Amino acid sequence: MPNRKIATPITLIDVKSACSNCNLHELCLPLGLSHAEIEKLDEVVANRRRLKRGEHLYRAGQPFDAIYAVRSGFFKTDVLLEDGREQVTGFQMTGELLGLDGISTEHHSCNAVALEDSEVCTIPFLHLEGLSREIQTLQHHFHKVMSREIVRDHGVMMLLGTMRAEERLAAFLLNLSQRFTARGYSPAEFYLRMTREEIGSYLGLKLETVSRAFSRFQEEGLIAVQQKHVRILNTPGLKRLMSHQQGRG
Repeated sequence: MPNRKIATPITLIDVKSACSNCNLHELCLPLGLSHAEIEKLDEVVANRRRLKRGEHLYRAGQPFDAIYAVRSGFFKTDVLLEDGREQVTGFQMTGELLGLDGISTEHHSCNAVALEDSEVCTIPFLHLEGLSREIQTLQHHFHKVMSREIVRDHGVMMLLGTMRAEERLAAFLLNLSQRFTARGYSPAEFYLRMTREEIGSYLGLKLETVSRAFSRFQEEGLIAVQQKHVRILNTPGLKRLMSHQQGRG
């Protein structure tokens, strides 16, 4: 077993890390925490870290000691395959958590890379464990977060195993739409921070297949695309495509 650092006692500090004032705390932290409990969580958040586009937050194999809440920006996670190719395993946006992959083995199993200039809040895991034992609501929330990650992984496996190329892309765009909506952004108009090649890697599709699917969606009036800017013009049409109904609406 690798040696684990001993957590130093958390003391009340005058300058908070601003979880209580962060407009994202309802997304990455549980609803229903009292003001006093949020203050305790403020003390656990060690610092904020800014990353430039293309910079690694962590790499596969590095020791795990913290999870990260995305305060602003966009990330991808990927793993290096035996043949040297990168396999994208997920995309994470503002208000979501990174680093949960390291909990079981105490080492990260993937790379996390900023897709644009980003900022994260660093939450030391040993401190978080201690606070979770003290605040039952927090423990329950992180169980829900980890369960959601498992459900998402299963969803991706089903996506790759049962859906045709265009259905995979429709599911991907609708998922992004839902996540942007949860953050108060437009559900129908957003900017893709990832490349089409990265989308293809995540969906198990070749670059040219992704490009053809985008072109067909645009020709059929489902979306409008200008470089990385996407407008969803026909959400019901994308949903019908996922349910194997090829009618137009």
